[in-house]
Amino acid sequence: MAAQSLESPTRRPDETNADVQLQEPSLADGPGLWRIARDTRVLDVNSPYSYALWCRDFAETSVVARDGGVPCGFVTGYVRPSSPDTFFVWQVAVDEAHRGQGLARRMLDRLAARLVPRGHRFMEATVTPGNTASAAMFESFARDHGGALVRGPLFGAEHFPEEGHEPEVLFRIGPLTAAG
Repeated sequence: MAAQSLESPTRRPDETNADVQLQEPSLADGPGLWRIARDTRVLDVNSPYSYALWCRDFAETSVVARDGGVPCGFVTGYVRPSSPDTFFVWQVAVDEAHRGQGLARRMLDRLAARLVPRGHRFMEATVTPGNTASAAMFESFARDHGGALVRGPLFGAEHFPEEGHEPEVLFRIGPLTAAG
């Protein structure tokens, strides 16, 4: 079977990704999610196996964006076992052709719309201090979903084996309302 291309038609900067479909991922999306994560060159890339497993076991707490049926973005997350009212956002990624158009935020909104009515009233994510774009996205998400945003240390640089890894700051947002 040939690999799917992640190339998309060229888009104008003012387009909004309105034609992109947001859905639960399927097992077939695993390779595309891995490629998108790898191609960001900023995410910690997990093994291809882990993305396939994620699409199988955590599809209900994740979102995939598809343009013409091809994955072009994703949010992976899970419900915290010790805090069943909290879902943790593991990774958010958008391929280069779809960045800067609000797609990451649309995916977060879709995830909240699915999970808040099920009793998951809090969202958590970690953001490195240098990632101002993600911080701004989570700040706007909190504001638009009626949740307070509390920041606090979670993992220090000493918790990572590689030299130079920034600390991870926990963003906890909630309680959330489904409608943005």
